[in-house]
Amino acid sequence: MPKPSLLVRIAVAFALLAGTPSAQAGEPPACAARALVVKKLAERFGETLRSIGLHADDAVVEVYSSESTGTWTILVTHTDGMSCLLAAGQRWEQDVAPIDAPGSDA
Repeated sequence: MPKPSLLVRIAVAFALLAGTPSAQAGEPPACAARALVVKKLAERFGETLRSIGLHADDAVVEVYSSESTGTWTILVTHTDGMSCLLAAGQRWEQDVAPIDAPGSDA
């Protein structure tokens, strides 16, 4: 499967927004219902949930990635169920050693 470019990923994010009737003018430009976002990440990029954490105001930060495509996405999901794209990219590396690990030549 070819790696989708960042431009394609941004276009998908805007398409998600356009298909969301509850999107409002004041919201960030790449938000949609969490279930829809997660489904699209799986279908289009093969991404699955890799890690999760709690952010301020009870928002949840999730990292999705795909070993086969190398793509990754970071979402923040708010208590109303809306997920917003924080960042996305390519060449995700799972389980890497710290750059300044003791005994390294860094």
